[in-house]
Amino acid sequence: MIVPTRTLFEHAYGKYALGAYNINNLEQSMGLFQGCLDSQAPFIIQISKGARSYTDKRMLEAIIRTADEIFPDSLFAVHLDHGDEQTCYDCIDSGFYSSVMIDASHHEFAENVAITKRVVEAAHAKGISVEAELGMLGGVEEDIKVDEKNARLTDPDEAYEFVKQTGCDSLACAIGTSHGAYKFAGSQGIHFERVAEIQKRLPGFPLVMHGSSSVPQEEVEAINAAGGAMKGARGVDVNQYLPAAKLGVCKVNIDTDGRLVWTRVHREFFRDKPAEFDLRAPGKVFMAEYAKFIASRNNYLGSAGNLKAAREHALAVA
Repeated sequence: MIVPTRTLFEHAYGKYALGAYNINNLEQSMGLFQGCLDSQAPFIIQISKGARSYTDKRMLEAIIRTADEIFPDSLFAVHLDHGDEQTCYDCIDSGFYSSVMIDASHHEFAENVAITKRVVEAAHAKGISVEAELGMLGGVEEDIKVDEKNARLTDPDEAYEFVKQTGCDSLACAIGTSHGAYKFAGSQGIHFERVAEIQKRLPGFPLVMHGSSSVPQEEVEAINAAGGAMKGARGVDVNQYLPAAKLGVCKVNIDTDGRLVWTRVHREFFRDKPAEFDLRAPGKVFMAEYAKFIASRNNYLGSAGNLKAAREHALAVA
């Protein structure tokens, strides 16, 4: 069942974080829905600008609608990830999305406010929530590339002013994570003191953590053993998800990890079965492996086991 993003945030705030998972095809969708049902977790399904143009935006929307029918007990929101202004308007007008993200964080503060405010006005007129971003994460995400030297943490005072001026419904904060598979070196990790300062200025307000894939070392090692060349990839410690949720992080974006599972499954499959050419065979393996991965992440996020209560809340406020 598709529900408003704000409804999921209301139930999750301060208790657990919702996994926000990007999809690009039917195999990811089937694995995601199955994994969330297996772990009894509500979730957010994300479509990026790149995913919408991979084939046709209507294809992904149709896959999600069909998955909703196949898995009627599921509870989720549909979110546009890292949208520019025009893409946000297109999604708002479609009537399909629960929420959109306007990413104008590469602009100066005043311009970010102006762009975000325009999107908020258009979205709120149709009952759609808006996620915005303040601060800049390093790394690569779709067509967004930020050198680490240009990355900067979100300023808590600016965060307060930004939310006040724009009226956005959630805020993606730069708190030390990075997009892509190469996030950290040494003992780096999430800046919890920065999250706490932002929450102090915005009590009760949903925060979002981007670039939060864990980049499991066993996946990287398996990929390399099957012919890959991923060196030095390291992600977020999964044990940091729940402490972040306790500080108001309601949504944790996980995309890279799903790509790693896909890569590992397909590399190993064709390495071990070089005569195979049926794409459905590795696809079935991936769906099962991705479902297991999703369930494991929901456990770390604290969302596992919350499906029934979240559904009751959604029905009560509908």
